[in-house]
Amino acid sequence: MKNRATIIVLLGVAQTLAWASSYYLPAILAGAIGQAVGASSSTVFGAFSVALLMSAAVGPFAGRLIDRRGGRPVLMLSNLVFAAGLAALSQAQTPLHVFAAWAVIGLAMGSGLYEAAFATAVRLHGQQARRTITGITLFAGFASTVGWPLTSYLESSVGWREACLVWAGLHLVIGLPLNALLPAAEQVASASNGGAEKAEQQAALAPHQQRGAAVLLAFVFAVAWFISTAMAAHLPALLLGVGASLAAAVGIAALVGPAQVVGRLFEFAFLSRAHPLLSARLATLAHPLGALCIGLFGSSAAMAFAVLHGLGNGILTIVIGTLPLLFFGAKGYGQRQGFLMVPARIVQAGAPFLFGLVMERLGVGALWFSAGLGLAACLALTRLAWSISR
Repeated sequence: MKNRATIIVLLGVAQTLAWASSYYLPAILAGAIGQAVGASSSTVFGAFSVALLMSAAVGPFAGRLIDRRGGRPVLMLSNLVFAAGLAALSQAQTPLHVFAAWAVIGLAMGSGLYEAAFATAVRLHGQQARRTITGITLFAGFASTVGWPLTSYLESSVGWREACLVWAGLHLVIGLPLNALLPAAEQVASASNGGAEKAEQQAALAPHQQRGAAVLLAFVFAVAWFISTAMAAHLPALLLGVGASLAAAVGIAALVGPAQVVGRLFEFAFLSRAHPLLSARLATLAHPLGALCIGLFGSSAAMAFAVLHGLGNGILTIVIGTLPLLFFGAKGYGQRQGFLMVPARIVQAGAPFLFGLVMERLGVGALWFSAGLGLAACLALTRLAWSISR
Protein backbone atom coordinates (compact mmCIF):
# COMPACT_ATOMS: atom_id res chain seq x y z
CA MET A 1 0.00 0.00 0.00
CA LYS A 2 1.19 3.47 -0.78
CA ASN A 3 2.27 5.38 2.30
CA ARG A 4 0.09 7.98 3.98
CA ALA A 5 2.02 10.98 2.63
CA THR A 6 1.55 9.82 -0.96
CA ILE A 7 -2.18 9.32 -0.46
CA ILE A 8 -2.46 12.79 1.08
CA VAL A 9 -0.73 14.35 -1.92
CA LEU A 10 -2.83 12.42 -4.46
CA LEU A 11 -6.14 13.23 -2.79
CA GLY A 12 -5.08 16.75 -1.80
CA VAL A 13 -4.10 17.87 -5.30
CA ALA A 14 -7.15 16.19 -6.85
CA GLN A 15 -9.39 17.93 -4.31
CA THR A 16 -7.80 21.29 -5.04
CA LEU A 17 -8.71 20.82 -8.70
CA ALA A 18 -12.24 19.64 -7.89
CA TRP A 19 -13.04 22.59 -5.61
CA ALA A 20 -11.40 25.19 -7.86
CA SER A 21 -13.38 24.04 -10.90
CA SER A 22 -16.78 23.85 -9.18
CA TYR A 23 -17.40 25.63 -5.87
CA TYR A 24 -15.12 28.57 -6.69
CA LEU A 25 -16.11 28.92 -10.35
CA PRO A 26 -19.29 31.07 -10.18
CA ALA A 27 -17.63 33.90 -8.26
CA ILE A 28 -15.50 34.66 -11.34
CA LEU A 29 -17.66 33.51 -14.26
CA ALA A 30 -21.26 34.19 -13.18
CA GLY A 31 -21.37 37.65 -14.77
CA ALA A 32 -19.90 36.53 -18.09
CA ILE A 33 -22.06 33.42 -18.28
CA GLY A 34 -25.20 35.40 -17.50
CA GLN A 35 -24.41 38.02 -20.13
CA ALA A 36 -23.78 35.34 -22.76
CA VAL A 37 -27.06 33.47 -22.16
CA GLY A 38 -29.27 36.46 -21.42
CA ALA A 39 -29.63 35.97 -17.68
CA SER A 40 -28.63 37.79 -14.51
CA SER A 41 -25.71 36.77 -12.32
CA SER A 42 -28.20 35.80 -9.62
CA THR A 43 -29.77 33.33 -12.04
CA VAL A 44 -26.39 31.71 -12.60
CA PHE A 45 -25.92 31.50 -8.83
CA GLY A 46 -29.36 29.90 -8.71
CA ALA A 47 -28.06 27.22 -11.05
CA PHE A 48 -25.12 26.74 -8.69
CA SER A 49 -27.62 26.25 -5.84
CA VAL A 50 -29.18 23.47 -7.91
CA ALA A 51 -25.73 21.87 -8.10
CA LEU A 52 -25.47 21.96 -4.31
CA LEU A 53 -28.88 20.31 -3.98
CA MET A 54 -27.85 17.64 -6.48
CA SER A 55 -24.68 16.99 -4.48
CA ALA A 56 -26.80 16.53 -1.34
CA ALA A 57 -28.96 13.98 -3.14
CA VAL A 58 -26.10 11.92 -4.56
CA GLY A 59 -23.77 12.10 -1.53
CA PRO A 60 -25.16 9.11 0.44
CA PHE A 61 -25.12 6.87 -2.65
CA ALA A 62 -21.55 7.84 -3.51
CA GLY A 63 -20.54 7.20 0.09
CA ARG A 64 -22.13 3.76 0.02
CA LEU A 65 -20.20 2.89 -3.14
CA ILE A 66 -16.95 3.99 -1.50
CA ASP A 67 -17.76 1.82 1.53
CA ARG A 68 -18.25 -1.17 -0.77
CA ARG A 69 -15.68 -0.67 -3.52
CA GLY A 70 -13.25 1.94 -2.21
CA GLY A 71 -12.77 5.52 -3.31
CA ARG A 72 -10.67 5.05 -6.42
CA PRO A 73 -13.45 4.13 -8.90
CA VAL A 74 -15.90 6.68 -7.47
CA LEU A 75 -13.42 9.54 -7.57
CA MET A 76 -12.29 8.60 -11.07
CA LEU A 77 -15.89 8.61 -12.23
CA SER A 78 -16.38 12.02 -10.63
CA ASN A 79 -13.54 13.41 -12.77
CA LEU A 80 -15.33 12.22 -15.90
CA VAL A 81 -18.62 13.75 -14.74
CA PHE A 82 -16.89 17.02 -13.81
CA ALA A 83 -15.37 17.13 -17.29
CA ALA A 84 -18.73 16.42 -18.94
CA GLY A 85 -20.55 19.06 -16.88
CA LEU A 86 -17.92 21.73 -17.48
CA ALA A 87 -17.86 20.94 -21.20
CA ALA A 88 -21.65 21.23 -21.29
CA LEU A 89 -21.47 24.56 -19.45
CA SER A 90 -19.01 25.86 -22.03
CA GLN A 91 -21.60 25.24 -24.76
CA ALA A 92 -24.58 26.77 -22.92
CA GLN A 93 -26.76 29.08 -25.01
CA THR A 94 -29.79 29.56 -22.74
CA PRO A 95 -30.39 29.74 -18.97
CA LEU A 96 -31.91 26.25 -19.15
CA HIS A 97 -28.63 24.92 -20.53
CA VAL A 98 -26.77 26.55 -17.63
CA PHE A 99 -29.07 24.89 -15.09
CA ALA A 100 -28.69 21.52 -16.78
CA ALA A 101 -24.89 21.80 -16.89
CA TRP A 102 -24.70 22.75 -13.22
CA ALA A 103 -26.96 19.83 -12.34
CA VAL A 104 -24.38 17.52 -13.94
CA ILE A 105 -21.56 19.29 -12.10
CA GLY A 106 -23.58 18.81 -8.91
CA LEU A 107 -23.53 15.05 -9.45
CA ALA A 108 -19.75 15.24 -9.61
CA MET A 109 -19.60 17.46 -6.52
CA GLY A 110 -21.61 14.93 -4.52
CA SER A 111 -19.20 12.15 -5.47
CA GLY A 112 -15.92 14.04 -5.80
CA LEU A 113 -15.51 16.70 -3.08
CA TYR A 114 -14.48 16.45 0.57
CA GLU A 115 -17.05 13.89 1.72
CA ALA A 116 -15.89 11.41 -0.92
CA ALA A 117 -12.22 12.11 -0.23
CA PHE A 118 -12.72 11.70 3.52
CA ALA A 119 -14.61 8.43 2.97
CA THR A 120 -11.76 7.25 0.77
CA ALA A 121 -9.24 8.08 3.50
CA VAL A 122 -11.28 6.17 6.09
CA ARG A 123 -11.65 3.21 3.71
CA LEU A 124 -7.88 3.13 3.38
CA HIS A 125 -6.76 3.98 6.92
CA GLY A 126 -9.75 3.12 9.08
CA GLN A 127 -9.79 4.65 12.54
CA GLN A 128 -6.34 6.17 11.91
CA ALA A 129 -7.55 8.45 9.10
CA ARG A 130 -7.60 11.72 11.05
CA ARG A 131 -4.16 12.93 9.93
CA THR A 132 -4.94 11.93 6.35
CA ILE A 133 -8.14 14.00 6.42
CA THR A 134 -6.25 16.98 7.85
CA GLY A 135 -3.56 16.66 5.20
CA ILE A 136 -6.12 16.62 2.39
CA THR A 137 -7.68 19.86 3.65
CA LEU A 138 -4.26 21.51 3.87
CA PHE A 139 -3.84 21.05 0.12
CA ALA A 140 -7.40 21.90 -0.87
CA GLY A 141 -7.33 24.99 1.33
CA PHE A 142 -5.53 26.63 -1.57
CA ALA A 143 -8.33 25.89 -4.06
CA SER A 144 -9.54 29.49 -4.15
CA THR A 145 -5.94 30.79 -4.16
CA VAL A 146 -5.27 28.72 -7.28
CA GLY A 147 -8.73 28.68 -8.82
CA TRP A 148 -9.79 32.31 -8.75
CA PRO A 149 -6.64 33.77 -10.39
CA LEU A 150 -6.47 30.99 -12.99
CA THR A 151 -10.15 31.26 -13.89
CA SER A 152 -9.89 35.05 -14.06
CA TYR A 153 -6.82 34.85 -16.29
CA LEU A 154 -8.47 32.35 -18.63
CA GLU A 155 -11.71 34.34 -18.80
CA SER A 156 -9.87 37.56 -19.67
CA SER A 157 -7.46 35.97 -22.15
CA VAL A 158 -9.53 33.36 -24.01
CA GLY A 159 -13.11 33.72 -22.73
CA TRP A 160 -15.33 32.01 -20.17
CA ARG A 161 -16.32 29.16 -22.47
CA GLU A 162 -12.71 28.22 -23.09
CA ALA A 163 -12.00 28.58 -19.36
CA CYS A 164 -14.62 25.91 -18.66
CA LEU A 165 -13.07 23.68 -21.30
CA VAL A 166 -9.62 24.10 -19.76
CA TRP A 167 -10.96 23.04 -16.36
CA ALA A 168 -12.67 20.07 -18.00
CA GLY A 169 -9.39 19.08 -19.62
CA LEU A 170 -7.53 19.38 -16.32
CA HIS A 171 -9.90 16.84 -14.79
CA LEU A 172 -8.96 14.40 -17.55
CA VAL A 173 -5.20 14.98 -17.62
CA ILE A 174 -4.54 15.67 -13.92
CA GLY A 175 -7.48 14.70 -11.70
CA LEU A 176 -8.24 11.35 -13.33
CA PRO A 177 -4.64 10.04 -13.26
CA LEU A 178 -4.16 11.21 -9.66
CA ASN A 179 -7.24 9.35 -8.46
CA ALA A 180 -6.28 6.32 -10.56
CA LEU A 181 -3.02 6.09 -8.60
CA LEU A 182 -4.86 5.56 -5.31
CA PRO A 183 -4.50 2.02 -3.90
CA ALA A 184 -7.41 -0.37 -4.24
CA ALA A 185 -9.39 -0.63 -1.02
CA GLU A 186 -9.61 -4.42 -1.37
CA GLN A 187 -5.81 -4.63 -1.15
CA VAL A 188 -5.84 -2.58 2.04
CA ALA A 189 -8.63 -4.64 3.56
CA SER A 190 -6.84 -7.92 2.91
CA ALA A 191 -3.63 -6.54 4.41
CA SER A 192 -5.40 -5.64 7.66
CA ASN A 193 -6.96 -8.73 9.17
CA GLY A 194 -10.04 -7.86 11.16
CA GLY A 195 -9.48 -4.13 10.64
CA ALA A 196 -13.09 -3.24 9.92
CA GLU A 197 -14.43 -5.07 12.94
CA LYS A 198 -11.82 -3.50 15.20
CA ALA A 199 -12.56 -0.01 13.87
CA GLU A 200 -16.26 -0.50 14.43
CA GLN A 201 -15.62 -1.55 18.05
CA GLN A 202 -13.61 1.64 18.59
CA ALA A 203 -16.66 3.84 17.97
CA ALA A 204 -17.11 6.18 20.92
CA LEU A 205 -20.89 5.74 21.15
CA ALA A 206 -22.93 2.63 21.69
CA PRO A 207 -25.50 1.79 18.98
CA HIS A 208 -28.45 3.04 21.05
CA GLN A 209 -26.75 6.46 21.41
CA GLN A 210 -25.85 6.94 17.78
CA ARG A 211 -29.16 8.23 16.42
CA GLY A 212 -29.21 11.22 18.75
CA ALA A 213 -25.55 11.90 18.02
CA ALA A 214 -26.23 11.80 14.27
CA VAL A 215 -28.97 14.44 14.62
CA LEU A 216 -26.70 16.73 16.63
CA LEU A 217 -23.78 16.29 14.21
CA ALA A 218 -26.01 16.99 11.22
CA PHE A 219 -27.09 20.21 12.95
CA VAL A 220 -23.49 21.23 13.68
CA PHE A 221 -22.41 20.56 10.10
CA ALA A 222 -25.39 22.49 8.71
CA VAL A 223 -24.55 25.48 10.91
CA ALA A 224 -20.89 25.33 9.87
CA TRP A 225 -21.69 25.35 6.15
CA PHE A 226 -24.42 27.99 6.55
CA ILE A 227 -22.07 30.42 8.30
CA SER A 228 -19.20 29.68 5.92
CA THR A 229 -21.29 30.21 2.79
CA ALA A 230 -23.09 33.25 4.18
CA MET A 231 -19.79 34.92 5.04
CA ALA A 232 -18.32 34.05 1.66
CA ALA A 233 -21.23 35.87 0.01
CA HIS A 234 -21.70 38.83 2.37
CA LEU A 235 -18.51 39.46 4.35
CA PRO A 236 -17.37 42.55 2.35
CA ALA A 237 -20.83 44.10 2.75
CA LEU A 238 -20.81 43.38 6.47
CA LEU A 239 -17.41 45.02 6.86
CA LEU A 240 -18.66 48.06 4.94
CA GLY A 241 -21.56 48.18 7.36
CA VAL A 242 -19.27 48.43 10.39
CA GLY A 243 -17.43 51.37 8.85
CA ALA A 244 -14.57 49.88 6.84
CA SER A 245 -13.72 51.44 3.48
CA LEU A 246 -14.36 49.46 0.31
CA ALA A 247 -10.65 48.78 -0.21
CA ALA A 248 -10.21 47.75 3.41
CA ALA A 249 -13.31 45.53 3.33
CA VAL A 250 -12.08 43.63 0.27
CA GLY A 251 -8.56 43.31 1.64
CA ILE A 252 -9.72 42.12 5.06
CA ALA A 253 -12.17 39.63 3.54
CA ALA A 254 -9.26 38.16 1.58
CA LEU A 255 -7.62 37.20 4.90
CA VAL A 256 -10.22 34.46 5.46
CA GLY A 257 -8.57 32.03 3.01
CA PRO A 258 -5.06 32.20 4.50
CA ALA A 259 -6.54 32.06 8.02
CA GLN A 260 -8.32 28.81 7.10
CA VAL A 261 -5.02 27.26 6.07
CA VAL A 262 -3.37 28.48 9.28
CA GLY A 263 -6.20 26.92 11.28
CA ARG A 264 -5.68 23.59 9.54
CA LEU A 265 -1.93 23.77 10.12
CA PHE A 266 -2.59 24.43 13.81
CA GLU A 267 -4.91 21.43 13.95
CA PHE A 268 -2.35 19.27 12.17
CA ALA A 269 0.58 20.34 14.36
CA PHE A 270 -1.05 20.63 17.78
CA LEU A 271 -4.74 19.75 18.04
CA SER A 272 -4.28 16.41 16.26
CA ARG A 273 -2.94 15.11 19.58
CA ALA A 274 -6.08 16.24 21.40
CA HIS A 275 -9.62 14.87 21.35
CA PRO A 276 -11.42 15.89 18.12
CA LEU A 277 -14.23 17.42 20.16
CA LEU A 278 -11.80 19.99 21.54
CA SER A 279 -10.96 21.09 17.99
CA ALA A 280 -14.64 21.19 17.13
CA ARG A 281 -15.73 23.30 20.08
CA LEU A 282 -12.88 25.76 19.67
CA ALA A 283 -13.75 26.09 16.00
CA THR A 284 -17.46 26.78 16.60
CA LEU A 285 -16.55 29.50 19.11
CA ALA A 286 -14.21 31.35 16.74
CA HIS A 287 -16.93 33.06 14.68
CA PRO A 288 -18.97 34.20 17.73
CA LEU A 289 -15.76 35.52 19.33
CA GLY A 290 -15.01 37.50 16.17
CA ALA A 291 -18.55 38.91 16.20
CA LEU A 292 -18.05 39.94 19.83
CA CYS A 293 -14.87 41.80 18.83
CA ILE A 294 -16.86 43.69 16.17
CA GLY A 295 -19.57 44.50 18.72
CA LEU A 296 -17.05 45.85 21.23
CA PHE A 297 -14.58 47.65 18.98
CA GLY A 298 -16.35 48.25 15.64
CA SER A 299 -14.38 48.55 12.42
CA SER A 300 -11.02 48.48 14.23
CA ALA A 301 -11.71 44.79 14.97
CA ALA A 302 -12.65 43.88 11.40
CA MET A 303 -9.33 42.17 10.75
CA ALA A 304 -9.58 40.18 13.98
CA PHE A 305 -13.07 39.05 12.99
CA ALA A 306 -11.96 37.86 9.54
CA VAL A 307 -8.97 35.97 10.97
CA LEU A 308 -10.99 34.33 13.76
CA HIS A 309 -13.74 33.34 11.33
CA GLY A 310 -11.18 31.87 8.93
CA LEU A 311 -9.37 29.95 11.67
CA GLY A 312 -12.60 28.39 12.90
CA ASN A 313 -13.84 27.63 9.41
CA GLY A 314 -10.61 25.90 8.49
CA ILE A 315 -10.69 23.63 11.54
CA LEU A 316 -14.40 22.88 11.09
CA THR A 317 -13.69 21.46 7.64
CA ILE A 318 -11.47 18.87 9.31
CA VAL A 319 -13.80 17.98 12.18
CA ILE A 320 -16.65 17.43 9.72
CA GLY A 321 -14.58 14.46 8.56
CA THR A 322 -13.18 13.32 11.90
CA LEU A 323 -16.14 13.52 14.29
CA PRO A 324 -18.27 10.89 12.49
CA LEU A 325 -15.25 8.60 12.53
CA LEU A 326 -14.90 9.14 16.27
CA PHE A 327 -18.55 8.58 17.16
CA PHE A 328 -19.56 5.84 14.73
CA GLY A 329 -16.35 4.09 13.70
CA ALA A 330 -15.02 3.35 10.22
CA LYS A 331 -17.60 0.80 9.07
CA GLY A 332 -20.21 2.40 6.81
CA TYR A 333 -18.48 5.78 7.13
CA GLY A 334 -19.05 6.91 3.53
CA GLN A 335 -22.81 6.40 3.44
CA ARG A 336 -23.26 7.83 6.93
CA GLN A 337 -21.19 10.89 6.06
CA GLY A 338 -23.29 11.41 2.96
CA PHE A 339 -26.50 11.42 5.00
CA LEU A 340 -25.02 13.68 7.68
CA MET A 341 -24.11 16.24 5.03
CA VAL A 342 -27.54 16.38 3.34
CA PRO A 343 -28.88 19.15 5.64
CA ALA A 344 -25.60 21.05 5.29
CA ARG A 345 -25.78 21.06 1.49
CA ILE A 346 -29.44 22.14 1.54
CA VAL A 347 -28.88 25.10 3.88
CA GLN A 348 -25.69 25.93 1.99
CA ALA A 349 -27.71 26.29 -1.20
CA GLY A 350 -29.97 28.86 0.46
CA ALA A 351 -27.44 30.55 2.74
CA PRO A 352 -26.58 33.60 0.58
CA PHE A 353 -30.26 34.41 0.01
CA LEU A 354 -31.40 33.75 3.60
CA PHE A 355 -28.55 35.64 5.24
CA GLY A 356 -29.16 38.48 2.78
CA LEU A 357 -32.72 38.74 4.07
CA VAL A 358 -31.43 38.85 7.65
CA MET A 359 -29.01 41.64 6.67
CA GLU A 360 -31.83 43.62 5.08
CA ARG A 361 -33.72 43.56 8.39
CA LEU A 362 -30.87 43.78 10.90
CA GLY A 363 -27.92 45.26 9.03
CA VAL A 364 -24.68 44.53 10.85
CA GLY A 365 -26.84 43.00 13.58
CA ALA A 366 -27.02 39.96 11.31
CA LEU A 367 -23.67 39.02 12.83
CA TRP A 368 -25.46 38.30 16.12
CA PHE A 369 -27.67 35.87 14.24
CA SER A 370 -24.69 33.96 12.82
CA ALA A 371 -22.88 34.18 16.16
CA GLY A 372 -25.94 32.69 17.86
CA LEU A 373 -25.87 29.79 15.41
CA GLY A 374 -22.19 29.21 16.21
CA LEU A 375 -22.92 29.14 19.93
CA ALA A 376 -25.79 26.70 19.35
CA ALA A 377 -23.39 24.41 17.47
CA CYS A 378 -20.94 24.59 20.39
CA LEU A 379 -23.73 23.63 22.81
CA ALA A 380 -24.62 20.65 20.60
CA LEU A 381 -21.00 19.50 20.68
CA THR A 382 -20.95 19.91 24.45
CA ARG A 383 -23.97 17.63 24.61
CA LEU A 384 -22.07 15.07 22.54
CA ALA A 385 -19.07 15.32 24.84
CA TRP A 386 -21.36 14.61 27.78
CA SER A 387 -22.68 11.53 25.96
CA ILE A 388 -19.17 10.14 25.64
CA SER A 389 -18.22 10.82 29.27
CA ARG A 390 -21.28 9.07 30.74
